[in-house]
Amino acid sequence: IVHQYTGGTTGISKGAMLTNANLVANMIQIRTWMQNYLVEGKEITLSPLPMYHIFAFAVNCLAMLSYGAHTVLVTNARDLGSIIREFKRNKISLMTGLNTLFNALLHYEDFTKCDFSSLKITVGGGMAIQKAVVDRWKEITGCPLTEGYGMTESSPLISVNPLDGSGKSGSIGLPVSSTEIRIMTDDGREAGFNELGEIQCKGPQVMKGYYNQPNETANTITADGWLCTGDIGKMDEDGYMFIVDRKKDMILVSGFNVFPNEIENVVVMHPKVLEAAAVGVSDEKSGEVVKVLIVKKDTSFTKEEIIAHCRSNLTGY
Repeated sequence: IVHQYTGGTTGISKGAMLTNANLVANMIQIRTWMQNYLVEGKEITLSPLPMYHIFAFAVNCLAMLSYGAHTVLVTNARDLGSIIREFKRNKISLMTGLNTLFNALLHYEDFTKCDFSSLKITVGGGMAIQKAVVDRWKEITGCPLTEGYGMTESSPLISVNPLDGSGKSGSIGLPVSSTEIRIMTDDGREAGFNELGEIQCKGPQVMKGYYNQPNETANTITADGWLCTGDIGKMDEDGYMFIVDRKKDMILVSGFNVFPNEIENVVVMHPKVLEAAAVGVSDEKSGEVVKVLIVKKDTSFTKEEIIAHCRSNLTGY
């Protein structure tokens, strides 16, 4: 069992117990989706996301390893020049990333001069992919930018759009193989087409549970095996799903889960803070950024002091 830690649908860190069967199932589901595009032992893939992120772990590490692909790991994706250097050194055929990264690359002049003739698949996950980014990516690279959806608790892939670009704009796609999805209303009824409710899924990739947290497991997986994602969405008549909102108060910064209570706990540690509330606000670069509202305990308190305090107690995102 792999213990993949996540905040999940609440802000408390929990170890999602992903069994060998879960991970292999999702690897096969990913391979099935890509089977008409990739050739065993012939692909070069670019991995600009950290391997501890479930998206890169499942796609770039496990699935691409099973293909015998050569994977180029970019250790600092903020250094856009390093990504461009790899495109010039290698004939990249598959790339994964986040909306923020794709958007940044498209605004980096040197990137548009790269050779994309070998690029077959570009997959975005971790956060919503903006339509303007999808359109511009296809225009510059000639390769569709395909959006997928998943969570740590599902190893992670739940749904994805067709790789040929025929999916629906703004959609998180169709369920991967051997996966059932339903939309449940607050009153416990299965929603009709285009009716809002919580997205729930069932399949061989759904985790065993949270390590040593049976109550959290029971709150997330129903007695008959449905994983409650905490995301509010709808499904159209063609089976395509759309996320509308989140049940949880999570803030999504460049694909990383940020929970307000974690931020607030650190901020109120400062001796000059009386009260604090953290919220997510829209940001062009990272989708959302954290905004903190503070009631001062000491009028001499400055912006620079709280930023320094947060930098020494929180991770960069």
